[in-house]
Amino acid sequence: MCTTCGCGHPDQVRIGELPHSHDHSHEQSAVKLPNFSHSHFHSTEPDEHQKRLLKVEQDVLGENNRLAEINRQLFEKNHILTLNLVSSPGSGKTTLLTATLNALKNDRTCYVIEGDQQTENDAERIRETGVPAIQVNTGKGCHLDAKMIADALVKLKPQADSVLFIENVGNLVCPSEFDLGEKTKVVILSVTEGEDKPLKYPHMFAASGLMILSKIDLLPYLKFDVDKCIENAKRINPNIEVIRLSSVTGEGMQNWLNWLGRN
Repeated sequence: MCTTCGCGHPDQVRIGELPHSHDHSHEQSAVKLPNFSHSHFHSTEPDEHQKRLLKVEQDVLGENNRLAEINRQLFEKNHILTLNLVSSPGSGKTTLLTATLNALKNDRTCYVIEGDQQTENDAERIRETGVPAIQVNTGKGCHLDAKMIADALVKLKPQADSVLFIENVGNLVCPSEFDLGEKTKVVILSVTEGEDKPLKYPHMFAASGLMILSKIDLLPYLKFDVDKCIENAKRINPNIEVIRLSSVTGEGMQNWLNWLGRN
């Protein structure tokens, strides 16, 4: 059980052919239940179990941040623009990514690390564009971490002066906590989800430098307030940039490509 997010991880997670070393102690799964006495509910002091979980969480995030900084130094030294694409499931991340790679592949060298709980479906879609892709399967895990990225880089071997897209597991909660060494997080929010998503998941929007409002070709068929959605995102993160985009019609695509060119 992951102490930082509550996700469950199997004993071994497949990362292509690489071992998963996300440090989750399964010996802690057999935890004694607290004594739910009357005094337990009125106690304001954390018990020993809570203190131990807090320490483990701090240790996990601390180690992740240390490894993320190593990744970041590698990216910066080799001028590899690294973006962490995050969203709910079904936002259109992979469709946007394939359209982006097709637009960029003649001008910039690109690589992709795909994160999903199971299957290689998305990595196969990416490889059809001719761009190298590594699939990271997290099993019951709900996010990528810095060690997973470091292990995938050993196999991917990105060249200097390139672009690395990391498509994270579809989840707006846990990936907000885990720095991967990226330059910035790009949060994709589709118009089919609801304009209050930034308020429901504030940590992700606070951690992101860009919000892509996707599937805007569907706006005529939906009751979605674009201005309200952007206002909500700005309430959480006044500095977040916003691009409205349709991967199907191509509307707004050039704005996205221009943004990539500036970074």
